[in-house]
Amino acid sequence: MPDREKLNGKVPVTIRIPTPLRGFTAGADSVAVVAATVGEALQALGRAHPGILERVLAPDGEPRQFVNIYLGADNVRVRQGLATPLAAGEVLAIIPAVAGGAPRAKDRRLQELRGTIGELSPSEALALQAQGAVLVDVREADEIAQGSAVGALRLGRGFLELKIEDAVPDYERPLITMCGGGVRSLFAAESLARLGYRRVHSLQGGFARWKAEGLPWDMPSMLSRDERERYSRHLSIPEVGESGQAKLLASRVLLIGAGGLGCPAALYLAAAGVGTIGLVDDDRVDRSNLQRQVLHGDGRVGQLKVDSARTSLAALNPAIRIDTYAERLTRDNVEAIFAGYDVIVDGSDNFQTRYLVNDACVRLSLPNVHGSVYRFEGQVSVFWPAYSKRRGPCYRCLYPEPPPPELAPSCAEAGVLGVLPGVIGLLEAVETIKLVLDLGDPLVGRLLCYDALAGRFSEYALAADPQCTYCGEGRSFPGYVDYAAFCRAAA
Repeated sequence: MPDREKLNGKVPVTIRIPTPLRGFTAGADSVAVVAATVGEALQALGRAHPGILERVLAPDGEPRQFVNIYLGADNVRVRQGLATPLAAGEVLAIIPAVAGGAPRAKDRRLQELRGTIGELSPSEALALQAQGAVLVDVREADEIAQGSAVGALRLGRGFLELKIEDAVPDYERPLITMCGGGVRSLFAAESLARLGYRRVHSLQGGFARWKAEGLPWDMPSMLSRDERERYSRHLSIPEVGESGQAKLLASRVLLIGAGGLGCPAALYLAAAGVGTIGLVDDDRVDRSNLQRQVLHGDGRVGQLKVDSARTSLAALNPAIRIDTYAERLTRDNVEAIFAGYDVIVDGSDNFQTRYLVNDACVRLSLPNVHGSVYRFEGQVSVFWPAYSKRRGPCYRCLYPEPPPPELAPSCAEAGVLGVLPGVIGLLEAVETIKLVLDLGDPLVGRLLCYDALAGRFSEYALAADPQCTYCGEGRSFPGYVDYAAFCRAAA
């Protein structure tokens, strides 16, 4: 240990820190310094831990009236005060007056945060949100379930740092943190600033003040514990998250056919949490179906396909609703069956049904997710003339009439690679989920073709036919036709 001469008269001593001041020393209960007098020791403590000295010494440099400094067992006031000399190894103790209450280090931290983090009133936050700022609700899930500001990004405090960069990749975009009363949001804002966000604010008064001032809020749909566990991988995707999963659970999707295309599409839509799945098919399971129709099993040969499919889907996800229609789709029942569904997935294997599905979707302004297969090739598109983001064609725009039988044989006649309907059916499921969540760029006005032998996808632009008798702008719906006769006449 250095002697006094080498330290210019200074010696190592220890200063004991009382609990109320340990917030300044990162929780340390003692601090080692080198000094010649009590006053020098306190100054060294202040340099090492900014902010603490002001709580010990008054502006005139003397100990505050509610603080005593002890050197060993003696109060320095009865010795030489701050000029009291120190010997190596001695212990100084700071003894403030206390009343038995909890330490208020958090008050000091809040004061510091309010000096560095800008606070906004609810009206100021709403105006900034309207200009593109993101309101980030950092409360816990049970709090958010009682209400949250409309349009808020509901991340919660626990995963804020892990999720915010995916949800808001632009570090220049303004962020406004919101909690219940305006305290936790300050700490959250500080954390976001440390991550690199440059325009961070905290909502003054939190959601309680937002709601009291009558600003827009709603009761968000919240997932159960089981749902959060089942769909956890969706919840981790910023583009889906809890609000997107809630949309899936509230959605209704109707699949035409429980065969090669309908089976894989239904399987993954059920797994994804589509809340209501409808299945239309009047056929029964045949052993030849099992090479590609993955919802059915050998023990269900002879069973109605919709019943077999319901059994498999319910086993995968018992929480969803499955409606079945063991009947052939006709012009007499199509609108009654389609009523209430959000998306129609066409997995039919004949042209009569395809044209009927198209016409009903045009009439009801429903998206028609189309898939078709032939041996080693498949096609996928979304026919939706009513799509709000761009004008798309209907199936009749692409194919005004069906081909002759020799150019479009059935799967039974031409055969099909068993896995091919799986590829096309899953692409239909992907497009369906995109439509439900309003994500990405759906295949409206585009035809995606897959050649399995070449291992190649090709995309072709589709244009709406302004003269189309069914979807042409300004045209009235011409009505349903005798689709069997229509296909015979075309052939």
